Amino acid sequence: MITFEELNRQNDEITELTNVLSYLLADRAMCDTAICCDLFYRYGDRIKAHLDMVDHTYTDLLTNSDTKVNNTARMFMSGSREIKLIFAKYTKTWCEKRKHALNISNHSEFYKETSKMFELILNRIQDETERLYPLIREIKGDSQRAA
Repeated sequence: MITFEELNRQNDEITELTNVLSYLLADRAMCDTAICCDLFYRYGDRIKAHLDMVDHTYTDLLTNSDTKVNNTARMFMSGSREIKLIFAKYTKTWCEKRKHALNISNHSEFYKETSKMFELILNRIQDETERLYPLIREIKGDSQRAA
């Protein structure tokens, strides 16, 4: 069972990590610290876990007779796939997973790409909160359980 409380808690944690990392990663010297890298890898793990969990909430929307509801579910599913691809490309460029480190040769470019990714994630969280979760509540008729 997936609850809205759990989804919102994940969104809050991702938002908090985004805000902290945004601040830390702006300073080149902080990027190489173990704590910053740990937070960054935690951030990636939380994004993946959250998107995987949200993927389980689409069933009722996809089986609904309303085309608009189906299209909304498909749009969120497509967005989830796109975010996963963007994040995979990003981590391939900027992360050394075996060393649990960041690989930053050009801090300015790294921070620019990181800021874009953070904005993408925060926009997704906002869309989920304002559009997806209310639609699921309406379709399921349940204000507690998302799936």
